Amino acid sequence: MDVQCELCPKACVIAPGQSGECRIRVNVDGTLRAVTYGRPCSVHVDPVEKKPLFHFLPGTRILSLATVGCNLHCKFCQNWEISQENPENVTPYRLPPEEIPALARREGCPSVAYTYTEPLVYYEYTLDGCAAGRRAGLRNVLVTAGYLRREPLERLCRLTDAANIDLKAFSEEFYRDLCGGTLRPVLDALVLCKSLGVLVEVTNLVIPTLNDAGPQIRELSRWVARNLGRETPLHFSRFYPQYKLRNLPPTPAETLDRAREIALEEGLHFVYIGNVLRPDGETTFCPGCRARLVERRGYVVTSNRIRARCCPDCGTKIHGIWE
Repeated sequence: MDVQCELCPKACVIAPGQSGECRIRVNVDGTLRAVTYGRPCSVHVDPVEKKPLFHFLPGTRILSLATVGCNLHCKFCQNWEISQENPENVTPYRLPPEEIPALARREGCPSVAYTYTEPLVYYEYTLDGCAAGRRAGLRNVLVTAGYLRREPLERLCRLTDAANIDLKAFSEEFYRDLCGGTLRPVLDALVLCKSLGVLVEVTNLVIPTLNDAGPQIRELSRWVARNLGRETPLHFSRFYPQYKLRNLPPTPAETLDRAREIALEEGLHFVYIGNVLRPDGETTFCPGCRARLVERRGYVVTSNRIRARCCPDCGTKIHGIWE
């Protein structure tokens, strides 16, 4: 008997013994099962800045987990070796959700990230891991493309403290041709997460000739400012040739500088540049007095002047989870 998956907007109809587009949700005798549950393929400790999250517990370590699978098929995927692989081809670890908090504590991590691939397709594992973490007093993070239906995402948001959500381009054509998806569900997910109290940061991977035009960057930045708030951190990340998109060069640093300028012109308070070192590209400035508050170099915080969530110079409250 065929089974229809109701998790993401693709609504795959799955024949017996087959999987949906994510590769990990399989029709087993008429029951849909997530075959990577409790079986992550990646377990690492990262600096939280690597997610990237710049307004969430800066300078701390974060336990980072992923299983195989993704419901998008981005031609530029940076982790395609696991996101686009079948689960039977990757040797996993055994890590049930109830054991995640103890591992995080042992590694000195106050938070856990579900990341690298797409945590929304290994949904049950992410949900149960977040519940276990919340019970243990840990904070939960999603690093995601945001391609999920409203009801399951709403359930997960109630256990999530922070999320970095990819907004790959402000273009339906881009999502269709380069990602195998659509834009609208991602925009809806961003608004929903923000409305439910999740600390949302947004990443846009800037790809030469495909989504780097000034008007598109401006439209994306304007949408973030109007729909998520001017305080929402926006990261412009440098593209490097990967997976099926090796014919393009890395993004010129000057393109990223211009993207940052456009976003600031549109009123966003916190705009960053990633994957390449640029002057002040990773610095958090006070939106009130423009004082330097948090300075970073790569994934290292070199200075943090925020006190009691405020600028010590003018008292402006700085958006984020700082302690």
